[in-house]
Amino acid sequence: MMLIKKNRGWDIKECHLTDESHFRNRRNLIKGLAAGSILAAGGGSLLGSTSALANAPSPHPIEDLFPSKLNPAYPLDRELTLEKYATSYCNFYEFGSSKNITDEAQAMKLEPWTITFDGMVENEKKVDVYDLIRQMPMEERTYRHRCVEAWSMAVPWTGFAMKSLIDFAKPLSGAKYVRMETLEDKDTMPGLSAFWYPWPYVEGLTIEEATNDLTFMATGIYGKPMPKQNGAPIRLVTPWKYGFKSIKSIVRITFTDERPVSYWEEIQASEYGFWANVNPDVPHPRWPQSHERVLGTNQRVPTMLYNGYGDYVADMYKNIKNEKLFM
Repeated sequence: MMLIKKNRGWDIKECHLTDESHFRNRRNLIKGLAAGSILAAGGGSLLGSTSALANAPSPHPIEDLFPSKLNPAYPLDRELTLEKYATSYCNFYEFGSSKNITDEAQAMKLEPWTITFDGMVENEKKVDVYDLIRQMPMEERTYRHRCVEAWSMAVPWTGFAMKSLIDFAKPLSGAKYVRMETLEDKDTMPGLSAFWYPWPYVEGLTIEEATNDLTFMATGIYGKPMPKQNGAPIRLVTPWKYGFKSIKSIVRITFTDERPVSYWEEIQASEYGFWANVNPDVPHPRWPQSHERVLGTNQRVPTMLYNGYGDYVADMYKNIKNEKLFM
């Protein structure tokens, strides 16, 4: 019997992929240059070096976990987006409604940071996020990211499968949904003064979606800990859904048997549904969805159903009737 390989929508030839060693070597070179500049600042003397190191920023609590090994099971159909674009063109309404919130987001305090697990679980608990991350099987995955605003990027996320988090939380058998909340800190988040928005930011998934192989809890990007503007210290990544489903800077995870009403769904349910799966044939009132602008380039490429990840996720929805699965 002859085996025939079926190409998936997001597969590309191996010759088109950037070799992982080049990506890693570039980062090691940058780290080496940074260390050299610190020593140079001290004039090469031991006393000067000690002084420079004393004034250097404190290391990130999980810096030693990066970079993580790349999981090759999720190839891309395009080159990675340059880091400077992916880390500067960001939606984070707690810091403002524009994309230029990077500077404002630096006010967010990442320590201490705890996540509360409550609702339908064996035992409710509050845990330190960095202790939690150290218990998880870290890896790197390259995913496409598609915003409902019709722009897209390709990103190397570091983190772990959400199903590992579900195992840690130990939900009861009756739990059907996972409800998540973003940090709400009025001292550091000026966007919270916009009282017409339904704070805190809430998102939700079904248990089946949360335990799907693709669903990812990201703690880093480009081989480094997650920047604040991108959702530090931990965020959700659901690459077959529009970007607003991938909630940032999570502080609470609640298991429930009632479907959550998400932030954007509460604002305008007719435009931002609970499911929000990518579909090029369902236009948004303001942004046609048939094509997308690739961030940092002049390219416009066709959008694929489920953002090209249908082989992983389409079966979850085949028995759902009378639901608006797309936006």
